[in-house]
Amino acid sequence: MLTGIACAALLSVMALSGRAASQETLPSWNDTAAKQRIVDFVRATTTEGGNGYVAPQDRIAVFDNDGTLWTEQPFYIQLGFMLDRVKALAPEHPEWKTKEPFKSILAGDLKGIAKGGEKGIVEMGMATHAGMTTDEFNKIVTDWFTTAKHPKTGKLYTDMTYLPMRELLDYLRANGFATYIVSGGGVEFMRPVTEKLYGIPPQQVVGSTITTQYAIVDDVPVLRRLPKIDFIDDGPGKPAGINKFIGRRPIFVAGNSDGDYEMLRWVTAAEGHGFAMIVHHTDADREYAYDRQSPFGKLDKALDEATRRNWLVVDMKADWKKVFAFEP
Repeated sequence: MLTGIACAALLSVMALSGRAASQETLPSWNDTAAKQRIVDFVRATTTEGGNGYVAPQDRIAVFDNDGTLWTEQPFYIQLGFMLDRVKALAPEHPEWKTKEPFKSILAGDLKGIAKGGEKGIVEMGMATHAGMTTDEFNKIVTDWFTTAKHPKTGKLYTDMTYLPMRELLDYLRANGFATYIVSGGGVEFMRPVTEKLYGIPPQQVVGSTITTQYAIVDDVPVLRRLPKIDFIDDGPGKPAGINKFIGRRPIFVAGNSDGDYEMLRWVTAAEGHGFAMIVHHTDADREYAYDRQSPFGKLDKALDEATRRNWLVVDMKADWKKVFAFEP
């Protein structure tokens, strides 16, 4: 039987161990209410016998990518890829010198590119993402990511992922959650890098797609990428994409913009304990500060409704100790 002193010592060690374990959870997050809400949700959904318990097969967590897992300023990373591809392909297309949006791209005129709007972006996408096989496109994307750098930081785009969100992915998986990306970005642009960056394999990435067609080339079966949009995984397309490609309604969702609004609504409207969080970009020093007026990652309606719908708004400046792993 333990003596009183020994019991007190043991309880003290246990208390210290508990605090240490708490501090080790999500270490790049500050100890704020935001972090506590996440930890409380995970504890509730994984505690057998509790009111909030969720069986492992139903622990599905979905994450937007642009602005939620990696930076989307001063423009989407995939747009940066398109711009570089246009410049690389320009010698084969002399007509681009006088045709928009290609003329503006080659002149480095960002305002001119913006004037093209959605139509211009689609035209860029078809010119740079189609006309090759899926394997060829995979190699083009993989090679680009090995050298492409962010215009502000000079770091590789692959270094521009948010460390607190990578920790959150690991934390959820350690507690029996399956993690998916559900993004408006091109699915075959993301898949070559998501496993290395986030631990999310290609088959757990849902995104926008262009049409692919089976063909035989030199007696080898291939999938050709055609200049035709197949599916846009943004806005109302996100819940549809989850239903189509995942087949279970998630219980955890993270986004950062109005493009995630319908996904946030759908997850938290389900019976049970759906949890939604929004990454609010408030840190102009370590990253960027933007929301309602931004052309990329506009956050307006979802921010207005977050409080009444009990969605967690993560304040990047207040809630994150570090934004990027390369910070000192």
